[in-house]
Amino acid sequence: MSEDGGRVVPVYAVTGGRTRSAGNDLPLETVVTATDRTAGIGDCQPEYRFIVQLAASPVSVVEIGARLHVPVGVARVLVGDLADAGYLVVHALPAATAEGRPEPALLERLLEGLLAR
Repeated sequence: MSEDGGRVVPVYAVTGGRTRSAGNDLPLETVVTATDRTAGIGDCQPEYRFIVQLAASPVSVVEIGARLHVPVGVARVLVGDLADAGYLVVHALPAATAEGRPEPALLERLLEGLLAR
């Protein structure tokens, strides 16, 4: 990100060209919060620092992608990296439907939260 908030490098460069994190693949509705471990985050890319700041309060992966103006796949990789490094806690997800999809009520709440921003 540049000083005016615009991206200096292409999105794929932020993740090193990766489309998946080294850890588990996080669903878009996954909610994360920041841990107390903030030492060393100042040396990270601006996107990582921004995510940790956002996660001071519970935030979903899809909301992180929207706030960073990146595809949700990129947000998944960045959040996964931060969780693997101990900067974020991944919270357990509510039960899914028989088809393995999130409950419609959960998706509606996520949408309402995104539209309220």
